[in-house]
Amino acid sequence: MKIETKTEAGELVTGADCTMTNDKASSTVKSGEIANVRRSNTDLEITCKHPAKSDAIAKAISRVNGGMFGNIILGGGIGAVIDHNTGSAYTYPSWVQLIFGQTLTFDRHNEKENQPVPATPAASSPEAGKKI
Repeated sequence: MKIETKTEAGELVTGADCTMTNDKASSTVKSGEIANVRRSNTDLEITCKHPAKSDAIAKAISRVNGGMFGNIILGGGIGAVIDHNTGSAYTYPSWVQLIFGQTLTFDRHNEKENQPVPATPAASSPEAGKKI
C-alpha cells in the first residue's frame, strides 16, 4: 500500500511517521513510501504524525477479493475458510493520501488504476461505515 500525506492545501508532505494497524499486525512506514500490510477481514486503521502538523487519521476498508469467490466456486468451503482466517481473501486500497488535520475513509471499491483512492470523510455513525 502506498501511503502519502498532504496538507489541507493539497501539498505533498513526505517523511511523516505512519502507523497501520489491524487485528493481525501493526507496522510503520514513512509517508511517501510503500508499506507491506498484513491482510485481514478487519479494516486498517492508519495514523500519520508530523511534528509541525495535526495528525492525519484514516480507515482503509477491507474488502473481499476475487480469490475468495474462486475458492467458493472451485474449492468449496475449506479454501474459503482458510483464506478468511489467514486474511488472504481480503484486500485494502493500494494507494491512499491522508490529509493532516482530517479523519478520512478509503474504500477499494472506488479505486482506479494508477490513481490514489478518493477519500470520503470518516463516518460519524456506525451504520454509515457498514460493509456491503
